[in-house]
Amino acid sequence: MGQRAGALPCETTSFVGRRRATAEIRDLLTRSRLVTLTGVAGVGKTRLALHVARQMRRSFEDGVRLVELGSVQSPSLVTNAVSAALEPPDTISTRDPVDALAGHLAGRRMLLVLDNCEHVLDACAHLIGRLLAASPGLRVLATSREPLGLPAEHVWQVLPLTTPGPRPGAEEDPGCGYEAVALFEDRAAAASGFTLGQDNEAAVATLCRRLDGLPLAIELAAVRLRALSVDQLLDRLEDRYRLLSTGYRAGCPRHQTLRAAIEWSFELCDEPERTLWARLSVCTGGAGLSAVEDVCAGGALAPGDVTAGLAGLVDKSIVNRDDSGPEARYGMLETIRDYGRERLAGSGEEPAVRRRHRDHYLRLAEEAEADWFGPGQPAWSDRLLADQANVWAALEFSLGTPGEVRTGLRMAAALWWYWMLRAVRDGRRWLDRALALDPEPTPERAKALWVDGWVAIGQGDVEHALRALHESAGLARRLGDDTTLARATQWIGTAMWIQDRLPEAVTHLTRAMEHYRSTGERTSISTVVDCQLGMVVALLGDVRRGVSLCEETVRLCAERGECWTRSWALWNLAVTWWSQGDLRRADKYARESLRVKRRITDRHGIPFCMEFLAWIAMTRGDAAHAALMLGMSDKMWEPIGAPLFAWGTLRGWSVRCREQARERLGEEAFEEQCRRAAAIPFETAVACALGETRRTPAPAGLTDAPAPSLTPREREVARLVAEGRSNKEIAARLVVSQRTAEGHVDRIMHKLGVRSRTRIAAWAAAHTDDPH
Repeated sequence: MGQRAGALPCETTSFVGRRRATAEIRDLLTRSRLVTLTGVAGVGKTRLALHVARQMRRSFEDGVRLVELGSVQSPSLVTNAVSAALEPPDTISTRDPVDALAGHLAGRRMLLVLDNCEHVLDACAHLIGRLLAASPGLRVLATSREPLGLPAEHVWQVLPLTTPGPRPGAEEDPGCGYEAVALFEDRAAAASGFTLGQDNEAAVATLCRRLDGLPLAIELAAVRLRALSVDQLLDRLEDRYRLLSTGYRAGCPRHQTLRAAIEWSFELCDEPERTLWARLSVCTGGAGLSAVEDVCAGGALAPGDVTAGLAGLVDKSIVNRDDSGPEARYGMLETIRDYGRERLAGSGEEPAVRRRHRDHYLRLAEEAEADWFGPGQPAWSDRLLADQANVWAALEFSLGTPGEVRTGLRMAAALWWYWMLRAVRDGRRWLDRALALDPEPTPERAKALWVDGWVAIGQGDVEHALRALHESAGLARRLGDDTTLARATQWIGTAMWIQDRLPEAVTHLTRAMEHYRSTGERTSISTVVDCQLGMVVALLGDVRRGVSLCEETVRLCAERGECWTRSWALWNLAVTWWSQGDLRRADKYARESLRVKRRITDRHGIPFCMEFLAWIAMTRGDAAHAALMLGMSDKMWEPIGAPLFAWGTLRGWSVRCREQARERLGEEAFEEQCRRAAAIPFETAVACALGETRRTPAPAGLTDAPAPSLTPREREVARLVAEGRSNKEIAARLVVSQRTAEGHVDRIMHKLGVRSRTRIAAWAAAHTDDPH
């Protein structure tokens, strides 16, 4: 016998994960008469709805009925489909069908599951509204790629399964506790006898992450293990739609392949939405509204159509809106972007759209450069970080497209401040590549050369720096470009300073400073030369002049609300006073420098402060704190290159500090303290250095105060806070509501007696090894 119409189908595979979601949806259905599960194609809306319905059967004395709308071709047939599932008496067939259904349901306590409402949305909304009004005991659980739009509706967005982050910590098992990994393991074991182990768990974690945690994609990938290894699957994910084209033959056709699932969503979009989907696929990591309008408007798609289309794609669960930053950002899962890129490539529009994308981010880079000397630095730092993937894509387009390389060179040079703030290695890579591709003696090359030289100084590669800077200076003279010549001269002086060629450094830095003063230039670069010169003359013995130059820089920058140059002038003052034995002033300036650098997230400058605070601690005899600072700064140097610009004088002071701390603590205790310090997250490490935490990790052999009693779940939340995750991200990771996550954080603050997330993070870092 076939399955009776309206009956819930039997589960043929185990249901994995979603425990919190299941519990919260069940709770919602006790309080709300209409709950709609929305989400992107393949995210598991149907499976979750059926799982909830099975668990709630006993709560409804008249049962649970399922209406599958996927095969309903016309809105006029929705009522017929519901009637077929409910099996009302034939005697009512002469009445209005909706009235007949309402009469049949009157007085009944029933849960009605309507699956796949998106293509007959208006008809579903009309029918559900009528039935809920006529049947007080009726509850409706609907699945749709966009909400029904009824006043009584409670929309629950079904998120992808949880996946490991891109770089799990050393203590984190990449395959432990993540729903996507558990689903893959279950389905792969059934399909091919696969076993998850240490030899493949990292690859499985990467696969699940690249598949966006989408259950459909993960299940289709698991089936492929009959013929391919996990690594082979990963190698072929660039063509994921062809790779995941064979799966389970059961179920509706659009759930049998990844392409069919996504194409179903594409067909439900109107023409402007389809065009927008394809064009938006060039944006990587999401984009703000202005970027979306600049990149996607054009031809038949007017700017107003972009805004309306974006709203439609958000409603249809194609585009995600992220409100966690200062402006809303719009993005797509990688699986959805891939489909959009396919469509864009087939449209013939790709080169033009990618050029508009590049031009937008070129304008952004040059606007940031022009506005850098002022109070907007923290906002620019955050904005470029949010758009870093788009900037990379714009550079790649320029350097990989004939006729566009010089524009890429111009863009890479305009980003000098970002390279030195957050991305030294990336900056060097882009600049070296662009310079190699465009050897013509142009103003763009002259500028890029001094930027490349400066970035090389930041990595401690002084020989390369001097070659690039001398070429920049020579080219600037040929071109008559006095500003570029002054920049090259300034950084040649800095390179000489690092080589301890101090008198020559003074000559070059003074020459650059005189040019800036003669032209009246006021920028971060023209201002930082004063504190560079101040540091050098102080090292040569003229401490009064050195301090005066740095203090004047601090004053001028404070007036302008500038952070970057001010932070370096403060650091120079700290080193100068420390070298003179004035620890009070040295500590004051070092901490002030660190606080200013934190405002702009200066990942290149912050380890200078951390290292220097170790020297102060060791000078005061606090070897434990010195080791803590050294361990944290060592971790921060790793993505940069040679610590402390590889400057011999600073390196000598650093080595002496380490030797003294090691001797005072003993080898084992010193190494243990450094090891624990290196495990502290970046933001927490800065807070520890500034004394904003109540406790820091202690070296081996020293006693600790007892830890407050947190539950295992609260400790897990504290660890996620230490990773810098927001309440929204914690909720998604733990599969709880955002309100629940907020409650956990509030209780943790109360138990620890703290008032900030930074202090929670510091506590978590200090207790990473606690067995409690």
